[in-house]
Amino acid sequence: MSTRRRRSIFEIISEYYDSLEEMAEQIEETLFERPSWNQKACTIEPLRDVTVTPKEVIVTVDLPYTEENTVQVKPLSKNTIEISAEMRRKIRFDDFGITHYKGEFQKFHCQTRIPVPVFMEKMEVQFKRGILEIHLPRKHEHTISME
Repeated sequence: MSTRRRRSIFEIISEYYDSLEEMAEQIEETLFERPSWNQKACTIEPLRDVTVTPKEVIVTVDLPYTEENTVQVKPLSKNTIEISAEMRRKIRFDDFGITHYKGEFQKFHCQTRIPVPVFMEKMEVQFKRGILEIHLPRKHEHTISME
């Protein structure tokens, strides 16, 4: 006869609070606006789109004025990737018609959260004409409880 260790009420409550914290962070990211630039680091956040298909996740990032050899894509965790690239020329707020801010940008930088489990080690990256495409195959995690 096998014995199974029961979880304590404190472990269950701790897991519950951890999941609540994660949900609150996701809601905060989507609801609250923040500037899409960082003046201290001279970086601007590129436009990006995350598409989830049955077999893969496709992250498309718009990186105008960049060379292919400066693009870097790094997995930060199991569900977050960091994208950075240097621009060929500096862009100022004046170029956008913004006169109440001063500053220049010479890099693109962003962190993108992947909404479903993926294989980060099987990442495929393509860069063509200023558009970066990242293909990540999905993990299909199915748990079947046996009693």
